[in-house]
Amino acid sequence: MMFLVLKAYLNLIHFDIYIARGRFALLYEKVRRSPTGRQITAPGEMDHICSAVDMACIWYWKEVLCLQRSAATAVLLKQHGIPAQLVIGAKQMPFKAHAWVEVEGCVVNDRPYAPQVYSVLDRC
Repeated sequence: MMFLVLKAYLNLIHFDIYIARGRFALLYEKVRRSPTGRQITAPGEMDHICSAVDMACIWYWKEVLCLQRSAATAVLLKQHGIPAQLVIGAKQMPFKAHAWVEVEGCVVNDRPYAPQVYSVLDRC
């Protein structure tokens, strides 16, 4: 578990740097081009990975943004053979953008009703 938390923490740092520098296109490409591994996933592996990212967020030295958290989650899930998608959505009134991760159409790292609250702008 600690190895996964460390990998998640390093991904949070990596994506935090992209966000701080305004390099959203690079963040998007990193997630989009991250290949889905061919590993056979054990039952509960997806929950295990999501928990590791949550733990890394607790220990992160500053507030973790939803885009940063979701990008880190999507990349880790893909590396472990789980076909994850980073989803970016927004709502108009009041304007708010949000990011979450879906696997086979189900939200895995956020509230399950996020797609009903936000209009989906893109998936990668």
